Amino acid sequence: MRVVYTPAHLRHDPHVEFENSRAHRPYEHIGRAEAIRAAIEADGNFQFEEPASWGTDPIEAVHDPGLVRFLTTAWAEYQAAAGPAREVVPDVFYRPGLRNKMTPAVEPASVLGRLGWWCFETTTPLTEGTYDAARGAVDTALTATAAVLDGESVVYGLCRPPGHHASTSNYGGYCFFNNAAVAAHHVAATTGTKVTVLDVDYHHGNGTQEIFYDRDDVQYVSLHGDPARAYPFSIGFADETGSGRGLGANHNVPLAAGTDDDHYLGVLGATLDEVARFGPSLVVVSLGLDTFHDDPIADLAITTDGFGRIGARIAELGVPTVVLQEGGYDVDALGANAVSFLHGISR
Repeated sequence: MRVVYTPAHLRHDPHVEFENSRAHRPYEHIGRAEAIRAAIEADGNFQFEEPASWGTDPIEAVHDPGLVRFLTTAWAEYQAAAGPAREVVPDVFYRPGLRNKMTPAVEPASVLGRLGWWCFETTTPLTEGTYDAARGAVDTALTATAAVLDGESVVYGLCRPPGHHASTSNYGGYCFFNNAAVAAHHVAATTGTKVTVLDVDYHHGNGTQEIFYDRDDVQYVSLHGDPARAYPFSIGFADETGSGRGLGANHNVPLAAGTDDDHYLGVLGATLDEVARFGPSLVVVSLGLDTFHDDPIADLAITTDGFGRIGARIAELGVPTVVLQEGGYDVDALGANAVSFLHGISR
């Protein structure tokens, strides 16, 4: 299997994140992707390549150009405005209720205000190299997608930072640009065919859902921890099924705590029936490995062997597939879990 990877991800190197009213070492860090890369290299059955440069046009086809503009300069602007800070996070968040309802919302002039305009939470710090890393993750996704469009049956993009929480106009949840959404839109727009984004991360991909919610050419299907207890808490419920032309093309499957391999595979089978009925020409898998039983910020019970079974079940669709890395935070197990999934899906 071909694997697309870029060391550009090393440029996003936060040493602290702010979560649960505490500052602590980040769960999303350079060691995650490096652990996966090392395990894949040691396996010996994968061919590495670096991504091509795709520029910003594919990103701006999905994201507000203002978000791209902001991420290009925000870290440096903050240093000039507020003094040295290795990690930059918002102090104030934009809330429509703070303004006169008859007054149009206007992006703040100060970078201190614009942080909370473009970011929706505190766990996703900007560092000096974040923009370069985020661009590299999109390039990784698009290069892997191009290889599948050229005839490969499955290609893995080792994306970091992840992407599925980034919406049209906001970053957060460790995500800056939505790698899977950029790839899916690129395929739908350039081929005129249907695409499915199959999200198996523990956390619901609120950004991917928002981007495609009213579209009928891109299906979004997600299996995730029930948002009644799991991040992002306010989105990802089963009754969210799309709107307008997209009605029926959004499928959320909230899962109970402790969901194990057998139960997950049963639910996945029914979900893949929905994918087959949609009839995509290509599937983009948002691969989260945080469904693992020892993941520090999740509560499902998937085993290393289970990831291989999940990959093999997805392969039974018989549809060309791009696998893009999302979450997974038990670094000691990440490599083995990724290799197990990739062997399963490449059978």
